[in-house]
Amino acid sequence: MKKIKIDCSMITRDPAEAASISKNLEDLGYDGAYTFEGPHEPFLPLAAAALATKKLELSTSIAVAFSRNPMTLANLGYDLQLMSKGRFTLGLGSQIKPHIEKRYSMPWSSPAKRMKEMVNAIKAIWGCWHEGKDLDFRGEFYKHTLMTPFFNPGKNPFGLPKIYVAGVGPLMTQAAAESGDGFLVHPFHTTKFLEGVTLPSIKKGLDISKTKEFDISVGVMVATGMNDEEIKKARDACKAQIGFYGSTPAYKLVLEQHGWDNIQPELNNLTKKGLWQEIPSLISDEMLENIAVTGTPSEAANEIYTRYGSIASRIAPSIFSGDPNVTASLIDSLKQN
Repeated sequence: MKKIKIDCSMITRDPAEAASISKNLEDLGYDGAYTFEGPHEPFLPLAAAALATKKLELSTSIAVAFSRNPMTLANLGYDLQLMSKGRFTLGLGSQIKPHIEKRYSMPWSSPAKRMKEMVNAIKAIWGCWHEGKDLDFRGEFYKHTLMTPFFNPGKNPFGLPKIYVAGVGPLMTQAAAESGDGFLVHPFHTTKFLEGVTLPSIKKGLDISKTKEFDISVGVMVATGMNDEEIKKARDACKAQIGFYGSTPAYKLVLEQHGWDNIQPELNNLTKKGLWQEIPSLISDEMLENIAVTGTPSEAANEIYTRYGSIASRIAPSIFSGDPNVTASLIDSLKQN
């Protein structure tokens, strides 16, 4: 069985905390650590982590692409690759229209086409810097035709970062495979959805791009514990998270694969009313066990490899347990598979 790398979310309230947190994750045995676009900016913690670690691979999962432009992202990706000595991956996601327009005050249109062009534009800029190509990128959404020596950092001694793209629907998934180096599978998914929608869309994109090497990083929710009581608490917490994701219209596609799509409007209505405590009651055990992985650390690790061992390059478990011993046991079990 091929080796699958194990990644962990790196959550900080201050970018400076990333130095100690990332070192701890490296010592725990994780292969990679990632930040996401939440209350804080995702790139600054990775700069601190790059200086504090030696082998931990670093990534954004995700940074919001459409709140930025290709030149900004090219600079950030280039410099984090430099600082980490070749350990950085640029993970991008689209976010949704209300956030792009109302939170970031940026344009929204044709997200799959725009993302594909965004990735190609970043790669064109990197090609100019790293390989000395002329910068002449002219797309529907982005145009980059000016690069003077003063603004050109030149060849990156550690090579260029990979670009991963996150998505759920078939158009974004295909766009990721046409332009990117990897796909970030959202933790809100099922095996049926992967087999019926995600993997065929990736294949379609790869057939067009003729790409031979393409990574798949799978986010997976894990409700685990050392005994029945701990596992039950973890399952309840996981149901709340599943309900939160399921309330989002963009994720209705996953529910539709199983005939659960009637639950999405109910969940959405509860979130609008602020009735968060009622959300878990709408998530059945069947839904939980199809979307998440549950059981003891060793049982969860075995199930993760059963589901994803043949397709995943990386696994990013969201572990629903506050016990560091449970987390360490799950990592050990995953490493032993």
